[in-house]
Amino acid sequence: MATVKGALRRVRGAPLPLPASEQWRGLSGLSAQRVLDIVYELILAREPDPTGAQSYTAGLENGSITPQELAGWAVASGEWWSVTPFAGLGQSLHFSRMMFVRSLPAGRRILDLGGTALGNATGALVLMGYPYRFDDLVVIDLPSEERNELYQESTAHEVTQTALGPVRYRYHSMVDLSDYADDSVDLVYSGQSIEHVPLDVADTVLAEVRRVLKPGGHLGIDTPNARVTRLQQVEFIDPDHEHEYTHGELSEKLRRAGFDIVEAKGLNYAGPSLAAGAFDPDQVATARGLFAQIEDCYLLAYVCRVPG
Repeated sequence: MATVKGALRRVRGAPLPLPASEQWRGLSGLSAQRVLDIVYELILAREPDPTGAQSYTAGLENGSITPQELAGWAVASGEWWSVTPFAGLGQSLHFSRMMFVRSLPAGRRILDLGGTALGNATGALVLMGYPYRFDDLVVIDLPSEERNELYQESTAHEVTQTALGPVRYRYHSMVDLSDYADDSVDLVYSGQSIEHVPLDVADTVLAEVRRVLKPGGHLGIDTPNARVTRLQQVEFIDPDHEHEYTHGELSEKLRRAGFDIVEAKGLNYAGPSLAAGAFDPDQVATARGLFAQIEDCYLLAYVCRVPG
């Protein structure tokens, strides 16, 4: 709480003292100018321009615009999406991955490979915004003690009821899908997991995914793009990674496994960094979202389909 209050006080590089009478009233208890300053500083990272001040101050004063609506308009602006720096590459990549998850096809029976969300029993797919109702979603992940210590948790989940449907947990390697019948699943999602197994094991994983998916079923997969991560550093970006793919490598592997690639998108555009020959984390973090030029993005993302 102290951190949030401190952030609200820091605008234009100087502290703004809050009178005691305003401390617990939130933004609605502040003057229109102060609300405008705070929203612009925290969301657009700049001072209000004269046009913005003229557009919004009167509405904030007469109540026709709420501070929440002003913040929503700022986030929906082209400036926020394309110009405003994003504080942290990891957070930006997570934001882009949520956009990708929301673009996945609907499925009634779903497998999520490696889909634990630490601290949230609904699982990563639901937490990241998958929008469609399902009959059964199974999260497959390693037992906690077999994971990197960063991803360990004290609670083993069984079944969690969500607004979209039940989420069940099975703790075993994603390499072994022998408990799941042929042609029984509509959608498999592999988010940031295929890079954690060796190349030959990845072929086994994809073959098993192909087996359990129904004809016409889909695989959604996202993973780091080696063309960009090798620009970032010589070593793998995570010591637990076994292989970081280029678009050419992974697209060929997916086709050999029997998938048709329906969509190939890149997440977080790194074109300027690649053109300069030097990785710029601020540039890549700011260029968030989904892009057609997959080879020039930090993450590779595919929606694949089983023929039939």
